[in-house]
Amino acid sequence: MSEILFELKDNIALLTLNRPEKLNALNRSMALELQDQLLACDENDAVRAVMLTGAGRAFCSGQDLQEFPPDRMPDIEKAIDENFNPVIRLLKTIRKPVVCAVNGIAAGAGANIALACDIVVAISSAAFIQAFSKIGLIPDCGGTFFLPRLIGLQKATALMMLGDKISAADAERMGMIYASFEEIDFIEKSLLIATTLAKLPTVALILTRKALLESSTNNLEEQLELEKKFQQKAGLTHDFKEGVAAFLQKRTPAFIGK
Repeated sequence: MSEILFELKDNIALLTLNRPEKLNALNRSMALELQDQLLACDENDAVRAVMLTGAGRAFCSGQDLQEFPPDRMPDIEKAIDENFNPVIRLLKTIRKPVVCAVNGIAAGAGANIALACDIVVAISSAAFIQAFSKIGLIPDCGGTFFLPRLIGLQKATALMMLGDKISAADAERMGMIYASFEEIDFIEKSLLIATTLAKLPTVALILTRKALLESSTNNLEEQLELEKKFQQKAGLTHDFKEGVAAFLQKRTPAFIGK
């Protein structure tokens, strides 16, 4: 059985982590399959948005520690270089917006993979845990980059050092995620966000992501120049012309993602 389920519906690629009996803990084969699926979504013109979620009662409990036997030293560098970092890079370079619908516990690498997505929502019963300090490791999968930018350095430091369990409601309150939804309408509301993204001008959305990433290291003048550069690119797209025409004609635009 595939460890990453794929379904394409209404231009949304639904990717589901599929090791529910292991709380979707990431092993090497699962991480490599996720990379393959993200690459396929990037190249598929029928995909206008991606939604990442998990099967069963967890989103992802992090690295499958059974791959690190206690009787020998684990090759952590290889695992990060080949399994995890490529996933994070793909989530930030894929030419489609990515929604993460956290359906349960998101711990360790699982929490940080979620935070690397463009928009993160969670079921009300979900929880986020920076679990690394509990086993003598540091946060990876971009966690030390994303989390302090989302919630501030002091809060991120405490959560990463203490390994506190953060509820979906608290995660929303502190700005870690976009929204939390009750179980009864979690799937519907998560899909609505993905559906909305799939109907928007894709090129402009991805340029927005790029501009936001650059903003963390640019000064104001550099960011103004970057905005100008990206705005010029957006202005050459079909969707910009369609958006202006629809505005002038007082109708709903029909964007095609190009």
